[in-house]
Amino acid sequence: MRRPWGKLVKVMPASLKLPRRDGLLAPYTLTGRAPITAPPGPIRSRIGMAAVHVVADPLATINPTLEVALDWDATLRYRHHIWSLGLAVAEAMDTSQRGMGFDWRAAKELIRRTVAEAKTVRGAVLASGAGTDHLEPGPHVTIADVEAAYEEQCAWIEGCGGRIILMASRALVACAKGPGDYFKVYGRILAQVREPVIIHWLGDMFDPSLEGYWGSRDLDQATETLLTIVQEHAARIDGVKISLLDQAREVAMRKRFPANVRMYTGDDFDYPTTIRGDGDRHSDALLGIFDVIAPAASAALKALDGGDLARYADILAPTLTLSRLIFRAPTRFYKTGVVFAAYLNGHQSHFRMVGGQESARSMVHLSEQFVLMDRAGLLRDPDLAATRMRRVLAVAGVE
Repeated sequence: MRRPWGKLVKVMPASLKLPRRDGLLAPYTLTGRAPITAPPGPIRSRIGMAAVHVVADPLATINPTLEVALDWDATLRYRHHIWSLGLAVAEAMDTSQRGMGFDWRAAKELIRRTVAEAKTVRGAVLASGAGTDHLEPGPHVTIADVEAAYEEQCAWIEGCGGRIILMASRALVACAKGPGDYFKVYGRILAQVREPVIIHWLGDMFDPSLEGYWGSRDLDQATETLLTIVQEHAARIDGVKISLLDQAREVAMRKRFPANVRMYTGDDFDYPTTIRGDGDRHSDALLGIFDVIAPAASAALKALDGGDLARYADILAPTLTLSRLIFRAPTRFYKTGVVFAAYLNGHQSHFRMVGGQESARSMVHLSEQFVLMDRAGLLRDPDLAATRMRRVLAVAGVE
């Protein structure tokens, strides 16, 4: 029987021209793959924290390379999106451009608003970054100055009712004379915190100013310094996030952690295996890429909850290829890919960033990201994403 509205018409996936590395344009037709969705409910077997981005206000009357203005509605709405998937939020971290245009004054307001917002969401998990980024490194900065700067930021977060992620300090690496200064600073701060914190070791591939953190450019020596701090202050430490893109070092370190201290992987190159674990210990996750792949991350972790290792691996495998592109050197510019993904997926109405960082990746790079997101099932509305990709290309002169 013929339907009253006529024949069914198969909708063909969108096509567009994308720039290639050889300088030519090539047609690309979207796969037509259905976007990944996660089943409802909490994640139980792992902690999955997404280090989330901020949404700039593109119409604010400011100098966008020197000043910060956020779209607060869109910024907070994105945090609700992450919580709705059962993921936790890591706030005011490097993903939100701390140290790359997003200053402590703006971070204070972001933390205050997000902590208040989290209290309205049942089961919402949130932790916020405390550092020393309001203290400019210089020849007159002392260890006491670093301690005071950390204390100020920790006090703000705890005063808001939040939990602390203790971030690496550019001022500390600039003035420390050796491992002893790290023992002193971290010992003092950890003695004061109200709840156990997450310590973040951010590698110099993310921030070149942090080369030599923990008092040595030798990573083995630096590792021993951090392990000593963890062992001496285990009761004050929830876990450690390692952002070195070094899976072997992460696995070796977590074997030496006290039983109560978690390893939070920050390895955006190899997270599926570190999260899955080796039968002895596993890593939880605190990842910038979880901002981009949030539905897939949630679906995969829930598959892991049910012991379905095959589905867990199948979901994450194509996201790993995407992540390795987004975090390709210079790794510190990965934030551009994070915000680009949010724009493609309709979480914000524009592709503008704090500090003008939308220009930090090439059009070829962004085009490759678009293709990999499509192949991974990470375009929640492929037609919308194709339309927005065309707009970005048009600005670059591709019609």
